[in-house]
Amino acid sequence: MDFIQTLKIALLALRTNKMRSFLTMLGIIIGIAAVIAMMAVGTGASYVISQQIASIGSNIILVLPGSTTSGGLRTGTGGAQTLSSDDAKAVMAECPSVAYAAGTVRTSGQIVSGNMNWSSVVMGATPELFDIREWPVVAGRSISQQDVDGAIKVCLLGQTVAENLFGAADPIGNIIRIKKIPFTVIGVLDRKGQSPQGQDQDDSVFVPLRTAQRNLVRSQRTGIVSSIIVKAKNEELINKAEKEIQALLNQRHRITNSKESDFSTRNLSEILAVAEQSSKAMSLLLGAVASISLIVGGIGIMNIMLVSVTERTREIGIRMAIGAKKNDILLQFMTEAVLLTMLGGVIGIALGAGGATVVSRLLGWPTMISIQSITIAFVFSAVVGIFFGFYPAKKAAGLNPIDALRYE
Repeated sequence: MDFIQTLKIALLALRTNKMRSFLTMLGIIIGIAAVIAMMAVGTGASYVISQQIASIGSNIILVLPGSTTSGGLRTGTGGAQTLSSDDAKAVMAECPSVAYAAGTVRTSGQIVSGNMNWSSVVMGATPELFDIREWPVVAGRSISQQDVDGAIKVCLLGQTVAENLFGAADPIGNIIRIKKIPFTVIGVLDRKGQSPQGQDQDDSVFVPLRTAQRNLVRSQRTGIVSSIIVKAKNEELINKAEKEIQALLNQRHRITNSKESDFSTRNLSEILAVAEQSSKAMSLLLGAVASISLIVGGIGIMNIMLVSVTERTREIGIRMAIGAKKNDILLQFMTEAVLLTMLGGVIGIALGAGGATVVSRLLGWPTMISIQSITIAFVFSAVVGIFFGFYPAKKAAGLNPIDALRYE
């Protein structure tokens, strides 16, 4: 008996018992739908994290000032003013694995333009910072080295600040006041979105570093920066660049082996890679949990197929009596089991994709349905049919023709 004929007989058997066939598929439908929906949620979360990583920039190392101890109390990282603009210049000039290094200072304040005002983060920066962050200007121009050297009162606006102060109007050339000091808007940065910590990166204003140091940030020493952001030349050189930075700053700050460094370095690429890996692991975990329902559905198929074998014992006996071989009977029942699971898989994929879309729209969760997850779910449904359909099919093929004909 050829496969086409076997397929026709299997489809006829499934149509004869439509309700039972549907209830048999229900477990597979729910399982596949759960797998697709859960993996869509997990993949969407991984995509968001990867986008946030890209928004920060690649191959970044953050250098922070150290802690200080006063009256027996330790302040923690950033408690002491130990980094300077000269340190940033030295890192860029003397560390072979470093592409760019930029000192920054950070403050916050009320930004005023005419009768509009907005509270935002203000960053003192050098031109290298925008190369490190891979953050282009979409209107006007960026901060130049001449602006930094001359402590010129100019600024770049993030998209959020520009929208809240100027709406749809062009902000270039307008005067804004930061802590009552007038600054000329020279450019607007491209949109960055949220950081991995959930902060709006576009809610920021950038001014030349020396301008911020002289006018906006009070410091006991001149040239102090709150952090140095470094970009390694490539991903393979990140660890080497970090070691070069530590060695150079220890030398510049006269830190010997017996002393603790007055700064700390953080490899953001490693931290964010761990976050991305955790998200992927969660996605796999969600898929694994949802897969349990597939196993339950497979057991249901096996039970129904065993019942079907019992009910159709006389039919099996008649088919054997007119020449059907054991392999023909085995193939027929295996085909029925695989058809049930694959049809259930198709319906489950459609329901899972629809459910993921509904979750995304109602709850605002990021979801992403990949071809890979659909393929895995479809193949897995076929494997479930083969695995759980084999025993009932083997039992049917092993029936004695005479006993089967006598079965009532």
